[in-house]
Amino acid sequence: MPLTREEVIKSLPQGWRLEGNYIVRELEFKEFMDCINFINELAQIAEAEEHHPDMIITWKHLTLRLTTHDEGGITQLDIEMARKINELISRWQGKIQSQK
Repeated sequence: MPLTREEVIKSLPQGWRLEGNYIVRELEFKEFMDCINFINELAQIAEAEEHHPDMIITWKHLTLRLTTHDEGGITQLDIEMARKINELISRWQGKIQSQK
């Protein structure tokens, strides 16, 4: 079941923001291949969780968007996936130039 706007805001992991029916995080990597390698590692996590973020790549910039399409909005599954992504981001700190 989709979370209410208030529930999403209350449980939003650090670095994520609410945009409509998505939670969003942006990363800028130092090198293009760092971005690609990060995505490859993230893809393994997403596949294991059976929950896949939308990923928009513009050179070294990566925008991640999460929603539960089947439910028509943001669910606890998105919040949990965002937390897992944050764990991955923390392991990649040396390769990330900036975060929004």
